Amino acid sequence: MTSEEVKTMQTNYVLQSWSKQKGLNPIAIKRAEGIYMWDFDDKKYSDMSAQLVNLNVGHGNRYIIDAIKEQAEQYCYISPSYGSEPRAELAKMLIERLPDNMGKVFFTNGGADANENAIKMARMYTGRDKIFSRYRSYHGSTFGAGNLTGEPRRYPLEPGIPGFVKFFDPYIYREKIPFESEEAAAEYYVDKLREQICYEGAANVAAIVLETVTGSNGIIIPPKGYLKGIRNICDEFGIMLICDEVMAGFGRTGKMFAFENWDIKPDMVTFAKGVTCGYVQLGGVAVSKEIAAYFEDNTLLCGLTYSGHPLACAAGVACLKFYDDTNILEKVNQVGKVLGEKLNELKEKHDCVGDVRYIGLFSAIELVKSKSTKEPLVPYGSDTAGIMKGIIGRLAKKGFMTYSHENMILIAPPLIITAEQLVEELIKVDEVLTEVDAEI
Repeated sequence: MTSEEVKTMQTNYVLQSWSKQKGLNPIAIKRAEGIYMWDFDDKKYSDMSAQLVNLNVGHGNRYIIDAIKEQAEQYCYISPSYGSEPRAELAKMLIERLPDNMGKVFFTNGGADANENAIKMARMYTGRDKIFSRYRSYHGSTFGAGNLTGEPRRYPLEPGIPGFVKFFDPYIYREKIPFESEEAAAEYYVDKLREQICYEGAANVAAIVLETVTGSNGIIIPPKGYLKGIRNICDEFGIMLICDEVMAGFGRTGKMFAFENWDIKPDMVTFAKGVTCGYVQLGGVAVSKEIAAYFEDNTLLCGLTYSGHPLACAAGVACLKFYDDTNILEKVNQVGKVLGEKLNELKEKHDCVGDVRYIGLFSAIELVKSKSTKEPLVPYGSDTAGIMKGIIGRLAKKGFMTYSHENMILIAPPLIITAEQLVEELIKVDEVLTEVDAEI
C-alpha cells in the first residue's frame, strides 16, 4: 500500500482510542529500528515516548524476534492448564527478580486485566470489598480497572462499582501547603489517608492500589517516606498493598521495579508493557507467598483464555534476558542523569516550564502560563486541550514523537537510547518551548 492508502483505510475502518474520529490523520509507519521510525516518505521520527511507554527495548530487537520465531515452530498456543516451558520459565524469572515475599504469578493479556484480577484476588483473600485508589491515576479502561482509575477516562463507567474509594496523591508542586521537607509532605498525606480509611471502616478495605510512580498523569514521584507510610497503614489494618508497575516497571525508573527505589515490599505487583515491550501483549499479577498459599486450598476464581500465552511468554523470557545481558539498569541510570540535567536546564531557560519531574528515563515537563502563579497552560478539564495537541504536533514536525496529558509533555524514550541521541532530541524540545514562551 501507499501511505495514503494506509491512512485512508485506517480512518475508514478503525476506531482510534481516546480520539474524536473526525479529522484524524495518522502517520503511516513503514519501518522501525532502535529508537527510530520511518514513514513511507522515509522521514525519520524519534520514538520519545517508547510508543505508550512500553517499548523499552526499542524496535527490531533480535532477542525477542528470534524467541517468538522459535516458539512458533514448536506451538503458538496451549491452554493455561497445560505445562508450557516459556510460561513456567518466565514466571520463575519474574519471581526471582521480585522481593523475597513474592510467591507466584497469574498471567493476563495486559495491564488493565492485570489490575482487574489483582482486585479480585484481594477481595477473595481478605473477604473485604472496598478498594482505595488515587484520583490522579490510570489503571486501565475495562470496568474494574476503569473504576480504579481516578482521572476523567473513568467517567463513561460511572455510576461505578460500589466499594471503590478515591484519595489524592502527593502532588507537591501544586500543593498550597508550604511543606518543610518531602518527609513532612509524606507524613501529611499518609495521615489524611489513614483518617479516610478509618471513616470508611478499615475492616472493610481489601486493598490500596497505586501506581508506584504516577505515569500518564504527570510522572508524580512519591516523596520520601510516603510509600513506607502506606505500607505501615496496610500492615496495621490487614490491607493488601497493590503496586501498579505496568508503566514504571522493568527498568523505567532505574530499578527493575519502581517500588525498589523506596525499599518497600508490596503484597501484589501488577505488570505488563515492559515485560515483552509490546512484541506480544502480556501482563500479570505477582502475589505474595501468603496469598499464593491461600489459593492452595481455595479456588482461584480468575481465568483467561490467553493467560500465559506461549508466544508472549517466550517474548518475556527473551526480554528479561536482554535486560540482564545489556546491563539495562546501569544504562538507564547513566542516561537518566543526563535527562535530569537537561530537563532542569529547560526549566531554568523557559518561562512556560513550571516544573520538570524525572526518575530514570521517566519524565514530564509541566507547562504553565506563569511560573509565579503556576497557572497551567491548559486548565484542568478545559476544551483548550488543542493547545497541547498543537505543541505535540510541532514536535512531530521536527521528528520528535511523544504525547501529552493535560498540561504535561511526557518524555520516556526506549531504555536503549544513548546520551548522545537524547541530547540531540531534546534540542527539538528546546526549540518548540522557545516558540511557546513567545506566545504566553
